Amino acid sequence: MKPAPFDYLRPATKVEALQLLDTHRDGDAKILAGGQSLVPMMNFRMAQPSVLIDINRLSELAFVEERTDCIAIGALTRHNDVMRHPLVRKHLSLLAMAYENVAHHTIRNRGTIGGNVAHADAASEVPVVLTALDAEFVIESKKATRNVSAEDFFLGVFTTALEADELLVEIRVARPDPRAGSAFEEVSLRKGDFAIVSVAAEVVANEGTIELARIAIGGVADRAERASTAEAILAGAPLVGKTVQDAVSAQIDAIEFLDAPGISADYRREAARALLERNIIAAAARSEGTQA
Repeated sequence: MKPAPFDYLRPATKVEALQLLDTHRDGDAKILAGGQSLVPMMNFRMAQPSVLIDINRLSELAFVEERTDCIAIGALTRHNDVMRHPLVRKHLSLLAMAYENVAHHTIRNRGTIGGNVAHADAASEVPVVLTALDAEFVIESKKATRNVSAEDFFLGVFTTALEADELLVEIRVARPDPRAGSAFEEVSLRKGDFAIVSVAAEVVANEGTIELARIAIGGVADRAERASTAEAILAGAPLVGKTVQDAVSAQIDAIEFLDAPGISADYRREAARALLERNIIAAAARSEGTQA
């Protein structure tokens, strides 16, 4: 199929892009970044924007930088560039792990981290990690700049806090505790597919005690779910099997799992239970230095 007719605009600078968004704020304009999600939706006419604003010339939005208190990633940075960047592999190992499950090499060469999170697919891996890591999103319009937490950015399926005249320009992730261990795992039909269930975990453990746990679950709701119930139980608790099992059971009981075509709620529940327990233990072991 072919997309519905649209006007194509290609700004050369961020200032020009923000002006175009402001001009078309009352219309149906869409940002084209990598296009790996938007273009197929347009071809199937699931999305029919009247204006397409192509930001691929905005090289100023493609970067990974170390700041005083965070790692900053430009919204137009390609997935493979994020995945391979030394700063990401050094400081954001959870994100690097998750990228092993994101689509395929060719798609990662073109797709962008900003386009991925702005698309806000509840089964996508990157939003799960950014939710677990309390990422902050820098959003600009012609008139103002605002910073939005991951908790407030992802609102539902294909829905974010971005307004019609706004552009996601940067993602900031605080550098984790250097003692933290990370683990990411998902269940999918095939490697590279979106997750049926995914779990991102970052744990700081010291001498058999869990000091801190940051965990998010993907694929079980209309957006990535922070495992706040499990986090609260694990904080300050001994790192023993019963503690982890109790935390996992309490978290699973707090989630309403829904049936989907070919995937029962019971299957998703048990998959989430297994991934939660396995990844909490793996992240803690890496923090203690007992697992590679």
